[in-house]
Amino acid sequence: MIAQLSGELALAGDRAVVIDVHGVGYQVQVTQPALQQLSGSRGPVKLYTHMAVREDAITLYGFLHPGELEMFRVLIGVTGIGPQIAMNLLSQIGIGDFAVAILNEDEKALTRISGIGTKGAKRLILELRDKMKKISETLPKGETGSGSMAIHDAVSALVSLGFSEKDSRDAVNAAARMPGSATVQVLIKAALVRLKER
Repeated sequence: MIAQLSGELALAGDRAVVIDVHGVGYQVQVTQPALQQLSGSRGPVKLYTHMAVREDAITLYGFLHPGELEMFRVLIGVTGIGPQIAMNLLSQIGIGDFAVAILNEDEKALTRISGIGTKGAKRLILELRDKMKKISETLPKGETGSGSMAIHDAVSALVSLGFSEKDSRDAVNAAARMPGSATVQVLIKAALVRLKER
């Protein structure tokens, strides 16, 4: 299993890059935002990777941040969502916007993504909301105040998206100190920005 690659960018195509690691070129599929960022970079690059092995192909999917890799793995765990649809999704919508769409059961936002129809959007909402609910039940309950419940719910949502509980709690607590961060959706968005910067 190839978990990460560090090397020089040798080539950038439409959907993939080639990373030269000590003379060996690894072709890695990346999202559009990652492709744009990598195309403008100089010097060594690092990608967190997921290796998919099929009968006829071995494919590497690469991400600039561990949180994006975790989100990719959450997505391909959803029935009917394969690696290509997951990459399309991560190319067309930010993790924060996606999380908010799931929490708000916003099918319209999800169906704007190519490859996601009405059935796919409903399936994403159903399977990911169920996962968030299960994880939130296993976390320790905080105080009953609305502020602490919003923090608790935001941490639960981030953990369900693949982030560690400690990182999620730290990011949400930092976001909660910002003015105007009372709702779960605002907390999640602000926390995701912090987690992506790591």
